[in-house]
Amino acid sequence: MSNPIRKLAGQTAIYGMSSIVGRLLNYLLVPLYTYKFANAADYGVVSELYAWVAFLVVLLTFGMETAYFRFRKEVEDEKKVFKSGFFTLFIVNIIFLLFIIIFNQPIANAMLFSEHPEYIVLLSLIVVIDGVSALPLARLRAEEKALKFAGINFAAIIVNIALNLFFLLVLFDPANPEKGVFYILLANLISSAIKPIILIKDFLGISFRPDWTLVKGMLVYALPLVIAGFAGIINETLDRILLKQILYDSSNPSSLNYAEAQVGIYSACYKLAMLVTIIIQAFRYAAEPFFFAQQNNENKNQIYVKVMNYFIGFLCLVFLGVTMNIDILKYFIQNETYWEGLGVVPILLVANIFLGIYYNQSIWYKLSNKTKFGALIAILGAILTIILNVVFIPKYGYWASAWATLAVYGFQMMLSFVLGQKHYPIPYNLGKFVLYMIGSYAIYFFFSKINFEWATANFVVKNSGVILFLCFFFGVEKFWKEK
Repeated sequence: MSNPIRKLAGQTAIYGMSSIVGRLLNYLLVPLYTYKFANAADYGVVSELYAWVAFLVVLLTFGMETAYFRFRKEVEDEKKVFKSGFFTLFIVNIIFLLFIIIFNQPIANAMLFSEHPEYIVLLSLIVVIDGVSALPLARLRAEEKALKFAGINFAAIIVNIALNLFFLLVLFDPANPEKGVFYILLANLISSAIKPIILIKDFLGISFRPDWTLVKGMLVYALPLVIAGFAGIINETLDRILLKQILYDSSNPSSLNYAEAQVGIYSACYKLAMLVTIIIQAFRYAAEPFFFAQQNNENKNQIYVKVMNYFIGFLCLVFLGVTMNIDILKYFIQNETYWEGLGVVPILLVANIFLGIYYNQSIWYKLSNKTKFGALIAILGAILTIILNVVFIPKYGYWASAWATLAVYGFQMMLSFVLGQKHYPIPYNLGKFVLYMIGSYAIYFFFSKINFEWATANFVVKNSGVILFLCFFFGVEKFWKEK
């Protein structure tokens, strides 16, 4: 049993290398952005635009990555599956790009970017390039070419970081922050183009003569995943969009700056909770093809249970690592104006642990071909997200968004578990889940109350709580045997 789990851990580490190192490098841009954008509203514009990117990436990849993993196991000719999936993605992305080019100004008006339709065009080019690159990158994952996958993503990240540094440190004029937003988008566009350039052989070898029966089958399989993904991204990013739209008062033009500043503060502090999200992303890259590969393994349920145990324990450890060191990590945000939002970080960390558990559980509806349940869970979560944000943002601002995120992810996690046990039962160890969650939060609650004037004493004492949980985790795993 240990061999496949070690394999999953190794591939997660490799996928995570490009993801985690890339995100850590991007963390180095947070001090740059928050320093250069003295007004939090300008950083809020950047954050909102990237919230839209997250929406569009889900839409424009159209669930074809998961459909490709699924159908390559059933169809002997892998090239036919790849060709059919890529054709679908290409058509979807071209139609979208043409629509944006024609209607960029009305769209900019609706998004409250009337004076900057170029933001919309640049953003669209970024997501289209990422969309058409998705399947060649998914093929690398399916073929377990994790190092090549990581190398391509890492190259794009390095280019993005280098261009950001050049544009903002050399060309940027703080008196013209709108130009800074343009530079950030331009850097991302150029770095995104690195992926298809490196994968040029894959693109040149693609024939636009798909198997229409296969295209139809992949679309039928993928459509619920698209709905689930789109609804899921509402849960992840809509709060930043709603913050601006709800807090802005059209009768008071100056309120736009306040609304965008609230988005900037919330987004900057959200960055400190992103380490859990990075780990989840790295895990998902490796786990999805891994779980499909275990489908015919007679010990598959034992493997799924073991993976979940380790996954939750590790996320709880990360939760403590961040919360116990928040007084140090806050200096990644260079401007103290943003620090007023630090209180939402523990809330968002727990929320993302729930999200990680939900993603881990979600394999049940993918393996059982009941992807409609994934769509149902995500849609219900999206509805709850919208309701909670719309009702409570006017009074509580970004605090409402943080608590709504926690409530929605907790709801999705529990609903997925209940449905999964009915339709594709996996004997997860709920006792361990509860123990790890309560244990980590109890340690956080106790050690967060301890504060010394001497920073070194604070660091040593609070991180002893992290070590305590690590020992607790290994002790539980050693002495609590699975059934």
